[in-house]
Amino acid sequence: MNKKTLILGVGNLLLKDEGVGIHVIRALEKETLPAHVTPMDGGTGGGLHLISWLTGYDHIILIDATLDSNPPGTVRLLRPQYASDYPPLMSAHEIGLRDMIETMILTGDLPEVHLIVVSAANLNEVNMELTPPVEAAIPEVVRVIRELV
Repeated sequence: MNKKTLILGVGNLLLKDEGVGIHVIRALEKETLPAHVTPMDGGTGGGLHLISWLTGYDHIILIDATLDSNPPGTVRLLRPQYASDYPPLMSAHEIGLRDMIETMILTGDLPEVHLIVVSAANLNEVNMELTPPVEAAIPEVVRVIRELV
């Protein structure tokens, strides 16, 4: 039996690489996904208001930008079990995602979570286009998602 899976891309499309999660969801919407998989644009909201949308799923795949020491466009797959397992400086909505995960842990509602982070080059410049290395990472993120589902 396949796990009911939510693929949740978060980010702000107006802030260049910060929007990579949303760009990945848009790419997935052009493909045929298994019936048990639902892609969702979480916008800038990662946070407590998303909890009601996440209940009922056995597996959640989160996609977000991160600021780290890796070259822009680096794709990493993480298995966070606690909010403290998330990488530091995870985009502008980091606190909202951490709060959401902590709340779901406390209520016993946290499903299996995979986090795909893409190292960002620019999160502050207002522009709807990804930088070239982050844009080039989208097929890799889609490949990782296909392996997970």
